[in-house]
Amino acid sequence: MNTVPHSFGKSLFELMSSMRFAISLLSILAVASIIGTVLKQAEPYGNYLIQLGPFWFEVFEKLGLYDVYHAAWFLLILTFLVASTSVCIFRNAPNFVREMKSFREHVSEQSLNAFKHKHEAVTQLAPAALAASAQRYLEGQGYKVKNLTREEGVLLAAKAGSWNRLGYLLAHSAIVLICVGGLLDGNMVFKVQQLLGYKKIETRDIPQSQVPAISRLGPSNPSFRGSVQIPEGSSADVVFLNVADGYLVQDLPFTVGLKQFRIEHYTTGQPKSFESDIELFDKSGQKIKEATIAVNHPLVYDGVAIYQASFADGGTRMSLRGWNLFAPTASSFPVEGVVQQSTALSSGAGEYTLEFTDFRPFNIENMGGDIAPAGDAMGVLGSSPVSDNKHLRNVGPSVQFKLRDARGQAREFSNYMLPLELNGRWYMMSGVRESPNEAFRYMRMPLDAEGNIESFMRLRGALLNAELRPQIAARFARQALPQNAWGTEIEDKLKFSATQMLALFAEGGFQALGRFIEEKVPAAERDKAAGTYLRIIELAAFEALQIANSQAGLPPPPADEVTGWLVRDSLNSISDMFVYGAPIYLQLMQYDEVKASGLQLTRSPGQNVVYFGSLLLTLGVFFMLYVRERRVWLRIKPGSALLAMSSAKHSIDFEKEFAQHAQALDTLVK
Repeated sequence: MNTVPHSFGKSLFELMSSMRFAISLLSILAVASIIGTVLKQAEPYGNYLIQLGPFWFEVFEKLGLYDVYHAAWFLLILTFLVASTSVCIFRNAPNFVREMKSFREHVSEQSLNAFKHKHEAVTQLAPAALAASAQRYLEGQGYKVKNLTREEGVLLAAKAGSWNRLGYLLAHSAIVLICVGGLLDGNMVFKVQQLLGYKKIETRDIPQSQVPAISRLGPSNPSFRGSVQIPEGSSADVVFLNVADGYLVQDLPFTVGLKQFRIEHYTTGQPKSFESDIELFDKSGQKIKEATIAVNHPLVYDGVAIYQASFADGGTRMSLRGWNLFAPTASSFPVEGVVQQSTALSSGAGEYTLEFTDFRPFNIENMGGDIAPAGDAMGVLGSSPVSDNKHLRNVGPSVQFKLRDARGQAREFSNYMLPLELNGRWYMMSGVRESPNEAFRYMRMPLDAEGNIESFMRLRGALLNAELRPQIAARFARQALPQNAWGTEIEDKLKFSATQMLALFAEGGFQALGRFIEEKVPAAERDKAAGTYLRIIELAAFEALQIANSQAGLPPPPADEVTGWLVRDSLNSISDMFVYGAPIYLQLMQYDEVKASGLQLTRSPGQNVVYFGSLLLTLGVFFMLYVRERRVWLRIKPGSALLAMSSAKHSIDFEKEFAQHAQALDTLVK
């Protein structure tokens, strides 16, 4: 009845102490560590979904690859590896110690004769005298020697480099310590609490003060790694831990305040260095520490390391000017906004929520090329590689925001505060994209000779004003026809065509005009008709600008090349409005920047354990690679001396040393 348990226990012991099992576990951990290095860990699940797509997102999620080092299977493998290596040490350490102490003095002469590396010499010296000389020689070569009396002579058993075996013990112990350190930093307390139902991951987007206790970890939590963004002049006493598809709130044993954040940039716009002046306060509000932290220069206090990890906007306040793009007027309205806050916005097209997401005080763009011409799709303003500095230029501040409609759907926009020069002309740029993994497509709105956007807005309002179309068409017809054709049927037809083209353009820009040509004009005449209609639109738009300026009490624009380009660019921009995706354009006018520092706070009790294990591993590898165990036996009998030598590794150095000892023996026997 006791045979089966004994057999099972023995088999389990053999498995746990086998080198093959430990190497298999190490191989799995190595592959997992590679994945954890390549795939950025503990990111919000939305980021992984964008990068990998729905199918691979679910596969990676089931495998727990988004937080490999805290995955249950990873910690379980670490536990088995600790157990396996510990059993291996327990099983083999006594033998290693015995081998390190042993001189192997019980070796027989027959065994020595079977050695590959042996050398025999004839001698007339007495065994005791030769043994004394040989012992002095071997000790001079760094060997420990044991002189043993044998029948008909003497046996010298010598050894050197026995510390080589210590390398195996150190290496195995290092693996145990490193794995134990990983387990200590694996947040096992939370995992046990989660398994028992005492803790739960929070998935709602709510203020941290409203996060319930079941989703909070106390200041005494033994290990954590979290992050927090603190605006200048503010403080925080919690950090957020990204866990699966949600987060946990980790309460800190102190409060971190940010006095000032500083950042320097290269000419390419890449961050050169950034640092934060921080203060630490205890729970009573008493200042306990003040320091400056930078990348790779953290502050460690009370077992918690505070790292400078990133930076962001901390709630910049902005004043903007809003333009209703589809209103038949040129008036604007004020908009106030704060980054990371939302505001309601009404337009003629419905109710919207304006969500300000980011502010950038400057942007480095490659201005060597140009965005694609306006048309069915707005152009993309792209940056060249950083190494191409020839056309890189700071184009000034920008604001990013989302405009969310009543159905909850949103587009993201990026608007520059300052105009950009493209092909010698100046434009206000507004980018739009449907999702974060897309590039921004830009609508460019031309500025007039004085550098103002108002001329474009006046022309846009006039072209969208149905009441002005008869007047615009009449002015166009009179300018296009000789005076003797005024009042004739030709003028009426031209006014009708102009009115029709203006109405089509106001409904959908050049896209609507193109659809009309495809539907109404025979294929053979479409190119000619398109050229004619475009010419009508352009000349009529010039007349519309004349009327708009007159209504605003401004002088008429000159009929020169500058005005011609203003009109053509305005028509392209108006056409792009229909694919822009928003009924308004927001122009950034003023801002009061507030910076925020991104801090990472960690409590890692296993860190020093891992460091110590790494030191032992280094020493162990050193002993195994650079300390050579060698053993020498010299069997001396009257008339002869037999030298034998062995080593775990038969290297070139070993061959040279054996030849040296053999030559020394030949010298000693004379």
